[in-house]
Amino acid sequence: MTRRRFFLTGAACLLVLAIAAPVLAADPGSGGYLSGYENTDPRPSQLSWWSTLAYLVSLFAVFAFVVVMAYFASKFLSGHFAKAAAGSGGRILANLALGPNRSVCVVELAERIFMLGVTEHSITLLREVTDADEIERLHCRALGNAETDALFSTQMGSLEQLARRIPSLFKDGSYRR
Repeated sequence: MTRRRFFLTGAACLLVLAIAAPVLAADPGSGGYLSGYENTDPRPSQLSWWSTLAYLVSLFAVFAFVVVMAYFASKFLSGHFAKAAAGSGGRILANLALGPNRSVCVVELAERIFMLGVTEHSITLLREVTDADEIERLHCRALGNAETDALFSTQMGSLEQLARRIPSLFKDGSYRR
């Protein structure tokens, strides 16, 4: 292994030397490899204004592309993770953190709703929710929370603001779930 490492290090040094040799051997009196790129007129030319404008347009186009791709990625991932969570047999309807490693969770499991106390070492059944109005309220609240996961809530909020500012792009409302 040591012999192989020595050989690879030597080969890398020879490669660097072969690449750097023409630059090191250049005559310093000739001006070097940048001698043809001197700009004698310090005022920007008309071409530089166009190149600056083209740069800004391409910058905005790339930014718009990234925003659109982030939107589609969030839609794809939220739909994918929502299906995976729904297919697991249970879901968390509400969660209240009480401190480090302590929380109260409302969980739907086997079409029944339980309120659980969760700590680092145990899970305790606090009560089963049987009131129909309370169950309906928890389901409505969970559906609202499913659309705005903690991971994507910031991005989705900014996209909603964009949709409100530019309603002509989103006339049919197809961007919403």
